[in-house]
Amino acid sequence: MFTLIKNANLYAPEPLGMNDILLADDKIALIDRKIDLTGIPFETIDAVGCAVTPGFIDQHVHITGGGGQTGYASLVPDISVSELVACGTTTVLGLLGTDGFVKELTTLYAKTKALEGDGLSAYMLTSFYGLPAKTLMSCVADDLIFIDKVVGCKLAMSDDRSAFPTELEILRLINQVRLGGFTSGKGGVLHIHLGALPEGITPLLNIARHYPTLISYLSPTHLIRTEALFHQAIEFACMGGMIDFSTGGTKFDAPHRCVMKALEAHVPLDHITFSSDGRGGVRRVNPETGETTYRPAPLHLNLQEMTLLVKERLLPLEKALTLITSNPAHNLKLHTKGRIAVGFDADLCFLDNELCLTDVIARGKVAMKNKKVIMKGRYEE
Repeated sequence: MFTLIKNANLYAPEPLGMNDILLADDKIALIDRKIDLTGIPFETIDAVGCAVTPGFIDQHVHITGGGGQTGYASLVPDISVSELVACGTTTVLGLLGTDGFVKELTTLYAKTKALEGDGLSAYMLTSFYGLPAKTLMSCVADDLIFIDKVVGCKLAMSDDRSAFPTELEILRLINQVRLGGFTSGKGGVLHIHLGALPEGITPLLNIARHYPTLISYLSPTHLIRTEALFHQAIEFACMGGMIDFSTGGTKFDAPHRCVMKALEAHVPLDHITFSSDGRGGVRRVNPETGETTYRPAPLHLNLQEMTLLVKERLLPLEKALTLITSNPAHNLKLHTKGRIAVGFDADLCFLDNELCLTDVIARGKVAMKNKKVIMKGRYEE
């Protein structure tokens, strides 16, 4: 199936001006100033008045729902296709959180395959917060090598719900991710949840200093949970590491302002990503009563925080877009994602002059049209 997109103001994410884009099934086949097709059937989409960008990547989503932290009734429900499409997410990385017992890896794998079957691009991490690592096969490396959707491993640290991993235990997990990553060709990543305990990412900084070749396998997240953690993240990024700011989780300041603070501290923009922590349980403590409650993290804040960078004239659109397109693709080593280029996957978002999302194309198929979500799971109304 061929789809011809006309009059696209193209951000790849770098600005390429007015272009036509030809999609062949789920790939980008041609980009040119003017494309004319004859002799074959094709669908035409007129993108006049819109910026056309890569589809958005959310690299931290609890697609099966966060674990219950106040009893069975608090288990968070799983995510729907339409919820992801509604915020422009065409590629999602699913993972487990505190709960690796009721929420299991087998269910996570099934949900990942279901999202893929319904039209999105979906991947997953093996294991969960704790140690020893939980896997589908005999070890983390085997999961990367033999399980198609596994691109890395999950771990938690500096959190009172974590297993308090030592530096040596982290190094051994990196070894598994690295071996599985280069054997499978996936690259591999150790994605690390950070809590608010004072140690922060001290073990990761030590690893980066002593073993600089391993830094590309480390993917710490929730790094704006506290200001102290943010300052450690600055140091880590200046050493060459990738740092992830959760838009939907606990944060000491707005994510878009944290991006600007990081840039002022000389962090390269291409070392920063946004992720939503969508459907994770966000802890809230009432300052008056001390009561602890949880709510599911929202999914739409990646797009909102990206657009705030542009609307507040902090960054141009082409720079802000990298936080949810090319940067997470690089971090996860997804070589056909995050850019609009020939041979890349046909994942596109259309933004109007107010930076409102109007249309989404996922793997070559229309998922949203004129602000109406079309792509849905089979049990959605």
